[in-house]
This record gives sequence, C-alpha cells and structure tokens, in this order.
Amino acid sequence: MPDTYAVIGNPIAHSKSPLIHAEFSKQTRQDMYYETILAPPNGFAAAIEDFQQNGGKGMNVTVPFKIEAYKISTRLTEQATAAQAVNTLVFDGNEIYGDNTDGTGLIRDIVTNLDFAITTKRVLLCGAGGAARGIMLPLLKQEPRMLAISNRTIQKAHKLRQQFSSYKNIVSGNYADIAGKEFDLIINATSASLIGKPLPLPLSTFATESLAYDIMYGDKNTPFLQFARKEGATYLSDGIGMLVEQAAESFFIWRGVRPETKLLIEMLNQKN
Repeated sequence: MPDTYAVIGNPIAHSKSPLIHAEFSKQTRQDMYYETILAPPNGFAAAIEDFQQNGGKGMNVTVPFKIEAYKISTRLTEQATAAQAVNTLVFDGNEIYGDNTDGTGLIRDIVTNLDFAITTKRVLLCGAGGAARGIMLPLLKQEPRMLAISNRTIQKAHKLRQQFSSYKNIVSGNYADIAGKEFDLIINATSASLIGKPLPLPLSTFATESLAYDIMYGDKNTPFLQFARKEGATYLSDGIGMLVEQAAESFFIWRGVRPETKLLIEMLNQKN
C-alpha cells in the first residue's frame, strides 16, 4: 500500500502540488499517493488528526494554516522557528516535525536555476508579512552586502529587521526611504500581484544586471515584473521555480531522495 501525503489549505483546488509530487514520485519511483485536503478555517487540527489516524506520513501546508502548523509542531527546524510558520509536516508516532522549505526553494531557484549569485549583492525585500519572514534567514545566509526591507506599514518592516537583529547588514523602512538607491536583486514578497496591483517602488531602483523576482506566478508577467522590465531590470522571474524547488525539498525530507526539477519547471512555465 503506498504511503500517503497531502497538501492542506483553504482554498486548495488551484494547488499545483499534486501534479508536482506525482511527477517527483514517478521520476524517483517512489510508492506514494498525494492528495488535496480542503479544511474549514477552524478545522485544521481536526483534519491533521484524521490524516494521522489514517496513516498519513506527511503534509504540505498552505494558506491560511502555516501558523497553525507551526503551533502544533512538536519539533521545529531553524528555518521554521525563524519564519514562525510551517509548510512541511512529517508525522512520526506522536511527534510532529515542522519545517519551512520556502526559503530553501527560493534560494535554489535564484542561485542554481537562474545562476544569480546573492553573495555581496544589494537585496531589496518588498513586504514584511509571512512570506517575507519565511525567506529572511535563507537570504541572510547567502551573505548579501545589504538587505533592505520595504513595506507600506513601516512598523512591520522595522519589526522584521529587529527579529534578525543579529545580522548587521539589514535596513528597514517604507518605499519612499529607498528613493535614490539601487539594488541588484529585488524580491516581491507582498500580495500585491494577487490583486493585480503594482508596488510603489521609486524610479531607478534596479541596478545594472539586476534580477526582479516575484514569488507569485501567473499566466503573464505580474504588475511588479512589468514595472521591472520598464525600469531596466536585466532578468525577470516569477515564483514557479520557487514553488517546484520548495516542493522538492519537502519531497527530500519525506523520501530521502532529491528529484530533478528543471524539466518540471520548464513544463509548468509552458502552461503559464
């Protein structure tokens, strides 16, 4: 009987995770089954308990349950602790192991797939919510020259900087504060692309040979990427690669084998 895994969220019908993990399991010849679970807003804990009792081995967790997954985990990785959110669960008896693979997926996509080195670069992180918090530690471990956090609500940007105050190369503020500054890598970790809105970035923010990266994805360039192209960003990327790479990291945690991702990323990009 195959081992059972799932992705849980609300909504969940749009999730590409079943397709991704089906490809991974076929590629690596793993005997496993992956399903979607739609949980009501107040039904996360009950859904987890039911899944465990039926022999489920592990889960991916998406909105709006990542913080709840963090709270129910009995053991957490460094990345999950830093993010205060969990997107990958492993069930081992009475223990629930919680990890956050979003940052790992982002770094692998940027550094390996896009061949863009982050070390010594000037990085601008747009947003200070859960998505930004989930990628902060992996970004900082790449040792950028400077990491600036910009957010509409300046207090949230300052709070995120303070959470990682052991790193001395972080600055925070609102979008007006970065006027006149150039960045080599600009990451949109806000929800603006979901509602089709551009970010209030100042002009001349993109340095020569810069990369604009939106963690969201769609069937065309997001407003952020459209703005980046007009402003002279050399490289553009949406979050499809990050999606696949964070899934590959979850798969590795569960199965102990790392799938190849390049062809799957290309396939998903063709569908977008």
